[in-house]
Amino acid sequence: MKRVLLDTHVWIWWSAEAHEHLSRKALEALEQAKDRWISAISLWELAKLVERGRIAFSIPLLDWMNRSLQEKDVSVAPLEPEICVESCSLQGFHRDPADQLIVATARVHSIPLITADERIQKYPGVKILW
Repeated sequence: MKRVLLDTHVWIWWSAEAHEHLSRKALEALEQAKDRWISAISLWELAKLVERGRIAFSIPLLDWMNRSLQEKDVSVAPLEPEICVESCSLQGFHRDPADQLIVATARVHSIPLITADERIQKYPGVKILW
């Protein structure tokens, strides 16, 4: 597998080495990928989780993000105009804007998405690894 896109929860689990939350197939894809990506919206989504007290880190959030991206060799896919438009064109997809942008990123860049999210897994318009 050359490239993969990580859903926000997958990025957090993999970075925190909480491998028990990842499927064997997902973990293998993460370890074998040449290029690992997250959508820029995942940075915001994680910041919102911290803001709401749903997750906490022992170091400042920005430090955690930067360390994770560097140590796990993960790149951030920007929210390009094509992705923003595509995210609003997902027929039959649920209304979560972060999920819409993540799926649109996978579609625009033709990258398989690693996600445990069953709602995303059921959407036929994106290649899923899990």
